Formats: sequence, structure tokens, C-alpha cells
Amino acid sequence: MEAFTDTHCHLNFNVFEPDLDQVLERAWVNGIQRILMPGIDLETSRQVISISERHPNLYAAVGIHPNEALSWDEQTLSELRAMACHPRVLAIGEIGLDYYRDRAPRELQHQILQFQIELAAEIEKPIIIHSRESIQDLWPILSSWQSNLAHHRSPLARHPGVLHSYDGNISTALKAIEQSFMIGISGPVTFRNAPIRQELVAALPLESLLLETDAPFLTPHPMRGKRNEPAFIPLIAEKIAELHAQPRPVVAEITTRNAHRLLGWRSDL
Repeated sequence: MEAFTDTHCHLNFNVFEPDLDQVLERAWVNGIQRILMPGIDLETSRQVISISERHPNLYAAVGIHPNEALSWDEQTLSELRAMACHPRVLAIGEIGLDYYRDRAPRELQHQILQFQIELAAEIEKPIIIHSRESIQDLWPILSSWQSNLAHHRSPLARHPGVLHSYDGNISTALKAIEQSFMIGISGPVTFRNAPIRQELVAALPLESLLLETDAPFLTPHPMRGKRNEPAFIPLIAEKIAELHAQPRPVVAEITTRNAHRLLGWRSDL
């Protein structure tokens, strides 16, 4: 059977609470071997760690989402640092900038992003980046950060992070790939009204792509209208395979290898 990974899934959200065991069983049946769950604030970061401790194929990331920036206080960074050292935590995220919802002042979003990418550099764990209508400000920050990692010969420079559910242009994606970032591909690539996104994915090398559901959001076609879940990852892989004129098992193998390169998944599953 093909082996897939879901590198971005919010299994801690309340919508999964009644049937999480069944959701996971469907994932395993459909070939999903590993799932990364990002936090969006301190409480959800604690939740994803707790869930990952109960399931050997689940892992966590911790961070403060830009839409939750107003929750940041003088204790937040130290709490994140403590959680980030947990053995089930593989990344810092979901962090970034969001100018679409603008739920926090942009200056504050920039400040907490800087704190968190500095933490990632300190502990040498990759970042999971959220960007919405902000890539023009976000990319220079990330580029400078990765260049500084490379200058100081940090191992993290070779796998600095992923641009989650990327919806920017091809030019910026290629610049990110040149600096060793991964590009996260989620359900919208399957939408019938998404030719620009499909053109983007077709133009990017498979060796730089990761599969994501962002569940419970962004449900892929033909399951739109239903709650998204990890079992739908093969639908995203199928569309990527079509766009690259490759068999789906090739997409599964390469993206799984990409996830291991970024996150250091255990190899004994």
C-alpha cells in the first residue's frame, strides 16, 4: 500500500472529539502513516502534545498563530520554549502573518513571529508558516532568517520549514525552494475553479512538496461540503500526480520522503 503523511492537521479541534478514534482508523486504512498537528496558541499547543503522547503515529508542533497574537504576554515565550523541547514536538508552528483577517495589529504579528523564528533557530526545529495576503512582507523575513542560519552553519538551514497551504505566486515559491523551504499543498489544488493554483503546483518540483489536509478545513474535491480529515490525503496526492503526469505512488513516496527530511519522522513505523 502507498504510504502517505499529513503534515498539517488540527485533530485537537472540538469537531474531532466525538469520533477521533474512527478518524484515525480511516486514516490508517487509507495509508496515512504519520500526522503532524500544529498548535495555534498555548492551549492548543498543550492539546496536540497530549494527543501525540497517546498515539505513536501522531506528532505535534507548538506556536502562536498570527490571529492569536493578542494572547501573547511576558510568559508566552518561556512556555513555548518548554513545550518545544518535548520529544513529540517536531516544529514551531503554526506561525506567520495574516493580513486577511487582521485580528491583531500587524506590528504585533511581526514581533511574535520574530520571537518564534528565533526560538526555532535556538532549538533547531523547523517552522510551519501561515501566510494570508502577507507574503510580500513575510518572505523577506523568512529569507533573511534562513540566510542567517546558513551563515552560522546551522543544520536547520537545510530544512528550515514549510509554507503551509501555499497560495502565493510561482516566483516566490521558487525563491523559497532555493532556500530549502518546503511548499505545503492542501485541498484547494483539487478544486475545479483553481487553475492558477494547479498551474503553480505543476511548476514546482515534487521534491519540495508536502501533503496537508489542514483538517477540518479545506476539504478536497469530491468531498467538499464534508468535514476534512486525514483519510482524504490520497485525493490531494492524486491531483498532484495528474498535474505532474506521474503515478500516485510516486507522489506518495516522494512527499513522504520530503516530510522525513523536514521533520525527522521516526523510521521504524
